[in-house]
Amino acid sequence: MRFVVLLVSVTAAVAISASGRSAHAQRIDGPVKYSPHEGQPADPWMPRSATTAGESTGIEHCGPWVRDGFVSIQVNVDKRGCNIVGDAANEPSIAIDPTNPRKIAIGWRQFDTVESDFRQAGWGYSHDAGHTWSFPGVLDPGVFGSDPVLASDADGGFYYLTISLDGMRLFRSFDGGLSWPARTRFPPHDKPWMAIDTTNGIGRGNVYTSGDGSFFRSTDGGASFDEHRSPIGRFPTLSVDRLGRLFAIGSAGGVVRSDNASDASQSPIFGPRVEVISGKIPRSFPPNPGGLAGQYWISADHSDGTTRDNVYVLASLSGVDELNVWFLRSTDGGLTWSDFVRVNDDAEPTGAYQWFGMMSVAPNGRIDAVWNDTRNTGDWTLSELYYSYSTDAGETWSKNIPVSPVFDSWVGWPQNQAKLGDYYHMLSDNLGVNVAYAATFNNEQDIYFLRIGPWDCNGNEVPDEQDIENRSSLDCNDNAVPDECEYRGDRDGDGLTTASDYRGFVDCLTAPSAGSVERCCGLFDIEPDGDVDLSDFAYLQRAFSGPGRYPTE
Repeated sequence: MRFVVLLVSVTAAVAISASGRSAHAQRIDGPVKYSPHEGQPADPWMPRSATTAGESTGIEHCGPWVRDGFVSIQVNVDKRGCNIVGDAANEPSIAIDPTNPRKIAIGWRQFDTVESDFRQAGWGYSHDAGHTWSFPGVLDPGVFGSDPVLASDADGGFYYLTISLDGMRLFRSFDGGLSWPARTRFPPHDKPWMAIDTTNGIGRGNVYTSGDGSFFRSTDGGASFDEHRSPIGRFPTLSVDRLGRLFAIGSAGGVVRSDNASDASQSPIFGPRVEVISGKIPRSFPPNPGGLAGQYWISADHSDGTTRDNVYVLASLSGVDELNVWFLRSTDGGLTWSDFVRVNDDAEPTGAYQWFGMMSVAPNGRIDAVWNDTRNTGDWTLSELYYSYSTDAGETWSKNIPVSPVFDSWVGWPQNQAKLGDYYHMLSDNLGVNVAYAATFNNEQDIYFLRIGPWDCNGNEVPDEQDIENRSSLDCNDNAVPDECEYRGDRDGDGLTTASDYRGFVDCLTAPSAGSVERCCGLFDIEPDGDVDLSDFAYLQRAFSGPGRYPTE
């Protein structure tokens, strides 16, 4: 079993050309000047054009990028599964349906062209556990949308929070990210994060978000929000423990806890701030000159073992090296904290940056960490994704391993955006971790999904390979994905319904039952009723001529 940890670094400054692109690898004295974290875009919305795409230095790559068996699958792709040349995408956030983990959604800042800094709320979805992705577009075409945060509730609903020019917008999806019909607006706050209570307590389904001195709570599943003063500060991350207590850490490094935010009848009260990190989130550092070094992450342990109810913090901070990934632990509900534990295991000092560090905790208590790392490249513009995990509440960490190809964080900056965004996001399960990150393998900024550890598309905590081997799951097309996790109408397992699949459907249509003649006839029984017949043809036709896929339900 293998896992990964993310972290962030920050310090020096770099030269930026008038076009918003870097004078590559030139270091200058003094801080880099850049626009406030948020605010109105300098440019209007500019739809991607053939001219813009033609002038781009991006490449039309189709298929995954692989490093030592770790497969990074691009999310913002066209209907063929290929890179869309000329755009940019960063700041991904991920949500996974806990009742059906093959349903995943990722949101990001979508720049239709790098010639403009106008960004929109982009999203993609997968209904085969991340093996293939569909990019329908943006939630509100032509409407400014930035800093996306995604989360899921205990019943599988997806929530997408984004900053708009007229305030915050919350979109909700009840079909695994296919559509987002429910929308709520409330006052703006920068930079937001979101947490949803998934416990069985009185706060189950509550939605919390905070930023800029305001705390917002929804007790009706995101349909409306009440506003309260907040001691959390800017750039918070939030976590709800198994008792329904809400924990938060802000940009100044202080942790606060509310014991009554779950109670709709009470105004949320936060206890005293406990300073765990001295100093603000690093920003304006060489690998990401116009952005943050990452976020301060906080996570509660929901496991049933000895680490139950622990609270953890992880961040990329300055150390002997330029930036390291540091971890802290509380065993008393956030009142007191351990000493710092260094997660990255490279020898110091190397001048390396470990940046965009992030953390998530599996239901069994394993802690995963992933970050960008320059240790092997000798160039602070060149990073690779690294991973580590801990099974003893963060006292010790596994050997760090690289899990992505090298990429250049100075490539593909949108206009007035000298950065690869400000954060990545990840979620853990008992067998592995699901990572959403931005990288420039195509010589432009794109969004990738990475599974670290065995795949478990059906959520039974048995590796898919083992399910197939012991025949508890079938794999008719031999693509290592259990048939119950495949898209209907997709015989060859590429995530799309194409002409080759259509020919297979014709063969199955004349068969006496879905299980005869063609091994994969069951994948064409879309209704399903045990037969492949003309009633399935309408669904197949819709996928063939429209989105290219039809989800399994």
